[in-house]
Amino acid sequence: MPYITTSDGTEIYYTEQGTGRPVILSHGWPLSSDAWQVELKLLADAGYRAIAHDRRGHGRSSQTYSGNDMDTYAKDLAELVEALDLTDIVLIGHSTGGGEVVRYAAQYGVGRVSKIFTAGAVPPIMLKSDSNPEGTPIEALDAIREGVLKDRSQYYKDLSVAFYGANREGATVSQGAKDDFWRQGMAVGLAAAYDCVKAFSETDFTEDLEALTVPVFIAQGDADQIVPIAAAALKSIHLVKDGTLKVYPGAPHGIYGAYQDELDQDILKFVGE
Repeated sequence: MPYITTSDGTEIYYTEQGTGRPVILSHGWPLSSDAWQVELKLLADAGYRAIAHDRRGHGRSSQTYSGNDMDTYAKDLAELVEALDLTDIVLIGHSTGGGEVVRYAAQYGVGRVSKIFTAGAVPPIMLKSDSNPEGTPIEALDAIREGVLKDRSQYYKDLSVAFYGANREGATVSQGAKDDFWRQGMAVGLAAAYDCVKAFSETDFTEDLEALTVPVFIAQGDADQIVPIAAAALKSIHLVKDGTLKVYPGAPHGIYGAYQDELDQDILKFVGE
């Protein structure tokens, strides 16, 4: 399996399929590059070099105790890009991965990144505050940490329901999809899973979004139960210079079902423009 070793000795796993213009996909919490299997094939079939990595602490990458923060995630991605010597890159990030690609692009990607696509992404900032009343209360984030610490296996099973919107009337989410969410979640080191909650919820990406000069496609479902759309996509679109916003009616946070079909077509169109 392909790995790079970062400057602090962390092994980052990545997978790639196809040849052509590079497209890098960054996964959400608590998943891994496995979450992008469908998109990897679709992009490779369309003539692109599709690359997805496991964030440190997640999947097959090193089970790190330190560095589980957004600055380090972005630096890890920069080292992967440099190791593979990639240019003219399209970045795609879901949820936490949306934050990672935005920070990477703003701080490391000038001259390498040509486009960015985010879906259900955490920028500009997820945490509720006086200046961000639409955000997620700290009590809800503390509950995530408590669930991960006390019984992460059951917690991931429970979380998969809201993640994919399986609790909504008329939802048809397979048991297999929920099981795969659990499988990927159980591969995350406990320290990394715990620390990443702070990374995805309390990092302020406002300046990163404002620094972007490349086209940015911002996608989010209006039935997202994980990342509040009013604190995320609906604010991010006003911070980027060259942005396109698409809201998917009834779509959940997790990329699945009819939402995945439509999102994937939008990805292919955006990458090909």
